[in-house]
Amino acid sequence: MRWPWHRAVRRSTSVQPRLLPSATAGIAFEAVYTITWRPLWRVPPNVEEAVRTAVHATATETAVRMGASDVPAAQDAVNAALGRLPRRAPDYCLLNVYAALGLPSAAQDLLAQQAADKQRIHRLRFLKNNLYDHPDLVVLDQLEHHAPGALGDEHIAELQRLARLICSCDRWWFPLLQQWEQVGQGFTDIEKRQQAMLVLSDSLKTLNGGSLPGSIAPVDTPGSGGAPRRAHP
Repeated sequence: MRWPWHRAVRRSTSVQPRLLPSATAGIAFEAVYTITWRPLWRVPPNVEEAVRTAVHATATETAVRMGASDVPAAQDAVNAALGRLPRRAPDYCLLNVYAALGLPSAAQDLLAQQAADKQRIHRLRFLKNNLYDHPDLVVLDQLEHHAPGALGDEHIAELQRLARLICSCDRWWFPLLQQWEQVGQGFTDIEKRQQAMLVLSDSLKTLNGGSLPGSIAPVDTPGSGGAPRRAHP
C-alpha cells in the first residue's frame, strides 16, 4: 500500500557492470546493482545518480579489502555493507539494494595463471627440500618413473654415478668454491686474484700427491696462451 503523499517506488539496475577494486593487485570485480528506492517530494532531477553513487561508494570501501580469488565471500561482504546504509537520505528513501559480483574473463585467466605459478613454486621448493637435497632420492625418483626392467644397466649405473657426484659436490666442492670465491674477492687486482687461485691449486696438488684430481681442471694463467678463466670442477 502506498500512502497518497508517497511517491512511486523506483528500481534502478546497472546497465553495464561497475568496476570495484579488490585486494588482489591488478584485478577488479564487476558489480551489477539492483536498487529499489523512493524519491522524496521536490527533489532534484538527478537524484537517481545520487542513489547509485552512494551505493557504489559503500561497495568500493568493502570490496577493496577482499581478495579476488573468493568472489562469493566478497559479494556477501559487499551486500552486508550495503544493508547497513541509512534507509533515509535527504532526497530519497532507500528500500532495498543488492550487488551481484563477478570477474571479467581476463581477470579469471590471470588468477588461474597466478594460482598455477604459486603451485609450481611450492612444488619446486618441496622437491628441493625433500628430494634434490638427497641424491639417493633422486635416483629412486628416476627409477620409480620407469617400469621395472625399462632402464638398462648403463642407465642405472649413470644414475648412481650422478648421485655420488651430487653428494661429493655437497660435501667437498661447494664449501671449497665458497672459500675460493671469498679469497678471490679479497683482491681488487685481477692478477693478484689469479695468483691466489694458483696458490690454492698448488695446495690441492700437494694434498693429492703432486697432481690435481682427474675431475678438476687446472687454473689457466694469463700467460698460458689464452684469456684467463675461472677454474671450475
